[in-house]
Amino acid sequence: MSGTTTITVAGGNLYEIAARHLGDATQWIRIAQLNGLSDPVLVGLVTLVLPPVDPNAGGGVPRV
Repeated sequence: MSGTTTITVAGGNLYEIAARHLGDATQWIRIAQLNGLSDPVLVGLVTLVLPPVDPNAGGGVPRV
């Protein structure tokens, strides 16, 4: 995917990662969807693909 970044983290949560890398903690759901995750809490060593920064993207609650 163009504009994506890959990171590896040891635990943590998607809120912190979204805030640090996307500039908006509510965009955690974009990271979750891209990586096939439903829980924002990460356990152990996890490699994530991050979407490109998009200040206009919504975040927060996934659509069901």
